[in-house]
Amino acid sequence: MKHFVVRWFILAIAIIFASYVLEGIHVASFFSAFFAAAFLGLLNAFFRPILIIITLPINILSIGLFTFIINALLLKMVSGVIAGFEVHGFWTAIFGALIISAANWFLSSFLQRQKYSEHVEKEEDETGEDYIDLKRKDDKWE
Repeated sequence: MKHFVVRWFILAIAIIFASYVLEGIHVASFFSAFFAAAFLGLLNAFFRPILIIITLPINILSIGLFTFIINALLLKMVSGVIAGFEVHGFWTAIFGALIISAANWFLSSFLQRQKYSEHVEKEEDETGEDYIDLKRKDDKWE
């Protein structure tokens, strides 16, 4: 549950960052960005996979670039539903989706790396070299 709230907060920060970078995206308050992040997360979880499957031939022909258009459409849908969050124009939505995706990826990878480093135990051998000691627990390597 904690991981879910942290990712939600990261997406809200990414939306606020996109509103500072692009003139066509306006966020009235942090709460409108927070609710926009929640609704965008719901659309990405339930509606985006269906759109990806439906547009798979176009996505293959465009080498995956059509995914940016899907993300832009979802961002425009969120701006139509959430009060205090506005996206003006199609190109603004595309660049906004690109910035939000990049910021979300950057912040999430930073947290993932930090989470990974907490679970890894490093030890030194006789030569002073670091190594990771893997242990088998319940048919899984840890």
